[in-house]
Amino acid sequence: MRRAATKRSGRPGGAQAAAIAPGGVLALAAALLAAGCGFHLQGRSDLPRVLASARIEASDTQSDFYSALRATLLTAGARLDGPAAGAASIRILDDVSAERVLTVSALNIPTAYELSYRVRVAVDYQGRELLAPEEHTLVREYSFDERALLAKERERDTLTQALADDLASQIMRRLTALQPAAAPPAAPPAAAP
Repeated sequence: MRRAATKRSGRPGGAQAAAIAPGGVLALAAALLAAGCGFHLQGRSDLPRVLASARIEASDTQSDFYSALRATLLTAGARLDGPAAGAASIRILDDVSAERVLTVSALNIPTAYELSYRVRVAVDYQGRELLAPEEHTLVREYSFDERALLAKERERDTLTQALADDLASQIMRRLTALQPAAAPPAAPPAAAP
């Protein structure tokens, strides 16, 4: 382990200045270059100002999608539990997951399923529609073996959560691209007679 060399400064109080190791300079330069090009870590999105304070309206506040969207908005810095006045309204109109049999064995036992997760979302701000109702659907398949029933039920639950997380990420990309509707232009001043 290498330690950075330190030397005493001539300042009163005995303050010390640390010399920066050459590897540290390279790491700092790389971080500055990445930040300068607009790079952001995954999972962190910059929301428009109108979504800095938001409310999520949903009929099912216990769904996987609701929880994932809420967590993603909080990570992005949105205030979700503030006063309703001046807050954008994110409405979850539909939040449905479904499972259907894809294939069956010769004994008519399911061997593969298809999971689908569908949400419909709209966003309003101060009576203006920022995002018209949009439907987003994701689908995944998984194999089924009745001899591993508990494991396959866990796999289904994990895939459903992954679909909800992916849908929340899609919605966040849409939300970060939102621009508030421009106010109607002011009427030109009346000409003086």
